[in-house]
Amino acid sequence: MGRVSGKVALVTGAGSGIGRGAVLALAAEGAFVVATDIDDKGLAETADQVKAAGGKIATHHQDVTSEARWAEVIEAIKKDQGALHILVNNAGIGIGADIFTMAYEDWRRQMSINVDGVFFGVKHGIPLIAASGGGSVINISSVAGLQGAAGLAGYCATKGAVRLFTKAVALECAQAKMNVRVNSVHPGIIDTAIWQKIPQGGTSALGTDILPEGANAVDANAIAQMAPLAYAGLPSDIAAGIVFLASDESRYMTGSELVIDGGITAR
Repeated sequence: MGRVSGKVALVTGAGSGIGRGAVLALAAEGAFVVATDIDDKGLAETADQVKAAGGKIATHHQDVTSEARWAEVIEAIKKDQGALHILVNNAGIGIGADIFTMAYEDWRRQMSINVDGVFFGVKHGIPLIAASGGGSVINISSVAGLQGAAGLAGYCATKGAVRLFTKAVALECAQAKMNVRVNSVHPGIIDTAIWQKIPQGGTSALGTDILPEGANAVDANAIAQMAPLAYAGLPSDIAAGIVFLASDESRYMTGSELVIDGGITAR
């Protein structure tokens, strides 16, 4: 307990899955968490869980593809919380389609959320972190940012971009002596509600809200048999890594990848 006490953390995509797990873990370790998402219902559920556990939280509706909204959220944090020490760029989507049939709109949508959203986050968030005495930026990439996956070329492109963008930003912060560390986290197959929205054998958007009629939801643990550990991870597994990177325990890490994938990339 208390590994990030007195810190203010901003987590995007906090309405479910890994984002919610990160919010709960950071709040449990003493951080005041500002949680954002476009899913207001999910965001409210996250906030209720934090409050029930005795944590401190504020929420904002946020579309991470809007630079103007990023500026508003950061300004609100500066006004209401007075500081920012931890930024978790978690919001993201994946759209399953081969490169020959993928619509340009789907390519751009993934780029806009997964890459532009991270760019806006560090552009507007890091100055406040530096002004608050320094801290940690954690960009959520994926094992798909480390190796290719057929049918997920667009997603792989975005997550690979997040990985190298993280390294470049880490160098810029270090050279400017901003006392801001920047690292990426690379989850493998994590058992979240998103798997209930993917048809078996299908290529629909990972972020779709409706399972096609007659389709069976994918069993994350069945898919995870491909991993050496042969089971899916939990949001709490990724959250543990996020708390580590957010805390002073990782003070000598910047520009690094933290891979939490059940051994997928060991092969």
